[in-house]
Amino acid sequence: MSIGSGVHDYLDYATRFAGREALKDAHGSFLATFFPRLLAALCVVLLIGGISLICVVGIAWGGPVLSHGGHVEHAAGEIVALGPGKDFILLTATGQRLSFQCGSECRASLGHMQRHMGEHAHTDVYYIEGPDTSLTALDVD
Repeated sequence: MSIGSGVHDYLDYATRFAGREALKDAHGSFLATFFPRLLAALCVVLLIGGISLICVVGIAWGGPVLSHGGHVEHAAGEIVALGPGKDFILLTATGQRLSFQCGSECRASLGHMQRHMGEHAHTDVYYIEGPDTSLTALDVD
């Protein structure tokens, strides 16, 4: 037996195997490679979505504290009176009326606040309480 005949036998066997076994099971081999890829893609989408959700919730929760400081409080409700200037009265969901002073450090435009009052829109106010229990608005949205 020569070396060339062994190679020839191997090539003959490989050709028969490739022609018979691999082509007959093409449907099964497709499914065997498709589902792990689908699972990997699903895991990547869920991972990116989970990380995005954590970031959005973290910024919504910690954003006002980072931008205004730790002593800032939050009130939500509807603006029922506006003036003089940008000072306003907020009616909360519990029926409490809070009177806010909106000075030069207040991040709100008069037009935006008038629109909120006219549309009876939900308004979030971030404020600090002064020593004489006056409420100074820092951000109105």
